[in-house]
Amino acid sequence: MRGLDSGLNAAVGKSSSSAGQYLSFHIGAEEFGIDILSVQEIRSYEQPTRMPRAGDDVLGVVNLRGVIVPIIDLRIRLGNAQAVFTTSTVVIVLDLRTHVVGVVVDAVNDVVSLTQEMLRPAPSLSGPVDTAYINGLAQVEERMLMLLDIHTLLRDTSTVAAEIRTPAEASVA
Repeated sequence: MRGLDSGLNAAVGKSSSSAGQYLSFHIGAEEFGIDILSVQEIRSYEQPTRMPRAGDDVLGVVNLRGVIVPIIDLRIRLGNAQAVFTTSTVVIVLDLRTHVVGVVVDAVNDVVSLTQEMLRPAPSLSGPVDTAYINGLAQVEERMLMLLDIHTLLRDTSTVAAEIRTPAEASVA
């Protein structure tokens, strides 16, 4: 996969996305994609236990088969002013190698297979727009997916996860 990634970067500029399968989901009117290999499971939304003094995008924690998982509202993290909960709202549970985190999105669409030809680099934008967490863009028929670098976007959640570990989990780590 390393060689594929290098060839892709040369072919389409600074895109760090690679061909493969991505889970597509909606936040508002925008469609995003994340590498399917980071996805542990998709769950219906249930109210998490709120943590005191947590950031606006940290909704709380849930107990997922004995593992305490922080729940981040990705809609708020990405600057969406309207974070409405509907029957389509789901939590995507992600395994970020060092910790597990759940992200709330408006709806999950499907798993898409992306080829090198479908991938483009994220545009360089000036001003207050931060594209550091966007690996690239993908054109899938009439849809444009923004491919997220979920590790960069959720980098600070590792400290949240460490702070909420149960004593048993902390002793194993």
